[in-house]
Amino acid sequence: MTGSVLCAVDVSNGDEDIHVIQKAAQLAELEGAQLDVIAVVPDFGMSQVGAFFEAGHHDQMIAEAKEHLNTLVINAIGADQNDKVRHVISTGRAYEEVLKLAEKTNTSLIVVGAHKADLTDYLLGPNAARVVRHAKCSVYVVR
Repeated sequence: MTGSVLCAVDVSNGDEDIHVIQKAAQLAELEGAQLDVIAVVPDFGMSQVGAFFEAGHHDQMIAEAKEHLNTLVINAIGADQNDKVRHVISTGRAYEEVLKLAEKTNTSLIVVGAHKADLTDYLLGPNAARVVRHAKCSVYVVR
């Protein structure tokens, strides 16, 4: 593998994505690749929705996402391994930001989690499905 392994997580899901990070770390270690972990926060921007939030709201979301991501990675693979991981917080649509970062960093593998299927839903979540469809590299989906 020539590029990195990019692991996309949702920090608003608590510890649900720990197993996704663990699998991504395992795959990166097997290939001797850099592990990057990305979390994406929504962009309310200048839209009508954005007007309802205080001026520093976005900066606060970024700071909290960084803290949650760091804690999540430590809980998944430990503090020593966490120091080697590149943490990325991005703003926008999750699948778009994951794909942009993958292309920018020459990612060889994207690791994403899929929500648990229930009786009414046997498909990937919308972000994971879009990443699978549009990625220019391999995608590993963790159930």
